[in-house]
Amino acid sequence: MTENDTSEELLQAYLNIWNNRSVQHEHQQGKKGILSELVRRELLDENAHPRVRKSVYEKFYYSMKRLAESDLSSDKIHALTTVYLSEMEQLT
Repeated sequence: MTENDTSEELLQAYLNIWNNRSVQHEHQQGKKGILSELVRRELLDENAHPRVRKSVYEKFYYSMKRLAESDLSSDKIHALTTVYLSEMEQLT
């Protein structure tokens, strides 16, 4: 399996968990870049109104909880957790 296939699977897994999220068009960064951008936006709570946004730490906690409670395979949960950790490190 190539890295692009893995990125595609992780993007699909993310979109399955966050079923109100969608990707309208391809970014120049590819699937891995799209996933990183979606995770960063989730952690920054950019999908919420500015008055009700939660802290990056709260969003990280809720994202990890949602991943743990999902029906994804443990490999995909681990891979998505790694993406979240990487984005969280860049934000803090």
